[in-house]
Amino acid sequence: MIDINGKVAFLTGAAEGLGREIARELVAGGMRVAMVDVQGEKLTALAEELRADGADVLPLVVDLADPVAAADAVELALAHYGTPRVLIHNAAVLKEVSMLDVTFEDWRREVDIILGAAYALTKTVWPHMVQARDGSIVFLSSGSALFGFVKETAYTPGKHAQEGLMKVLALEGKEHNIAVNTTSTGRPIDTPMSDSHYTEEMRIGIVPPSRLAPAFAFLAGIDADFATGQRFNAYQLSEAIRVTRG
Repeated sequence: MIDINGKVAFLTGAAEGLGREIARELVAGGMRVAMVDVQGEKLTALAEELRADGADVLPLVVDLADPVAAADAVELALAHYGTPRVLIHNAAVLKEVSMLDVTFEDWRREVDIILGAAYALTKTVWPHMVQARDGSIVFLSSGSALFGFVKETAYTPGKHAQEGLMKVLALEGKEHNIAVNTTSTGRPIDTPMSDSHYTEEMRIGIVPPSRLAPAFAFLAGIDADFATGQRFNAYQLSEAIRVTRG
């Protein structure tokens, strides 16, 4: 395990929900965080909150559906902080639309945010991590990466493909000591996305996203010798961390 205090994290989807709690957890561990999101007002508010507590954060308002903009954001973060210890791609969009009704433009936007951004972000940090022989990359996964769900015409394919990208990168990154993993939430979490998509049955056992955040700080400090090419359960991992901390 690597001490993350003073290290750098690049985090997407940081403005609300799970991403916001991950950002709070990372800075609590002493990390400097480049926070990426398309929601400018919410991202600015979070940056002000964290800076008021002494954190070093860099908010970057970016539409991750644009791969050039995604890569440019990483270049800005690299220029500001240098090579990150961890890249966490948490951002995603889920719109439940049947195949009869979905448009290619909407389908492509969801896939680009989930998969295209995972590629563009990783492609930009990869040579820096290879040179450093150090790094951890985490893609947020879900049950949609393993199963099919009605009307998830874009989200489910995007998550399946993101899981495949992780497996390939894990093989390539092993010799460079770059850990590449995915993590599912492990439990339903109370976020804006869940508010719009969860049924009452799906909300059974729901937990606040802060319960999952410790897992991401933990994964920020691992290397390829510890774990790579794995699919973690963020809830179970976070609970294990809490037990260990006492």
